[in-house]
Parts: sequence; C-alpha cells; structure tokens
Amino acid sequence: MIERFKKLFSQASAPAEAPSDAELRLAGAVLMVEAAHMDADYDVTERRTIAAALRRHFRLDELETAALLDMAERVHENATELSRFTKTIKDRYSPEERIEMIEMLWEVVYADGELHAYEANLMRRLGGLLYVTDQERGDARKRVLQRMGITP
Repeated sequence: MIERFKKLFSQASAPAEAPSDAELRLAGAVLMVEAAHMDADYDVTERRTIAAALRRHFRLDELETAALLDMAERVHENATELSRFTKTIKDRYSPEERIEMIEMLWEVVYADGELHAYEANLMRRLGGLLYVTDQERGDARKRVLQRMGITP
C-alpha cells in the first residue's frame, strides 16, 4: 500500500484528471494530521483519533490505516500548502461528505478536550476551502462535542 501511495505522488497528474480513491484518502489524512499539529502537540491520542476516523470513514483494515497514516505524516512534513488536499476533497465529495470530513477534523481538534486558537483558525479556513458554510461547520462541531461529551 505504501508503494502505491509513493507511485501515486511521484507521477504528475493531468489537471483534468479526477483524483483517485488513494488521493482522496491521502488528502483527508493529511488534513487531519495538519489539524493535530496545530496546537504544537501531536500526541498518541490525536494519532489514535485520526486512525479511528480513517478506518471508519474509508473502511480500511489496520494495516491499510497504518500505511495511510504513515504516508500522510510524511507528506505533511513536506507540504507547503493545503489547497491541493482541500481541492481533492471539494471536487470529489458531495456537500454532505464534506461536512462529514469537517466532523472528523473536529474530532481530531478536540482529541485533547480543548480548542486552541490556531485550531479554531484552521477549522474556519478549511470550512471555506471545502465550501462548508459557517452554520454547517458550527453544527458539525456541536454534534462532535455532544458525541465526545465535551461542553463548550
């Protein structure tokens, strides 16, 4: 699986080409890793939260999840901007699926139980880049907080 991801990103894609499932998975994973790094404390709890979200959302097994998360961490280290990842998601996902991605990102942000200023800023930016309205993003946040048992 790692070799497939390496091959995927070593080849230049034509602009009109639709993103593959592997690109879509990697885009979502990289955004989650970015969200986890925003408070400068990327820990095992956040990593587990990302892995669980990836496994659930993309219906991956343990090995596939670990390979995807490892690749996302490596790609994140070298990424200079998020627009290629958000564009992949925006172009492939329906509005409901983009809201679901925002919920997964909220889960990562709140993995440590609190929202930091940089995380809040990232979520506002990602909402705009994914064409998720402020109202939808706020509703998604409320659902995640309720599921996690966190009071704002």
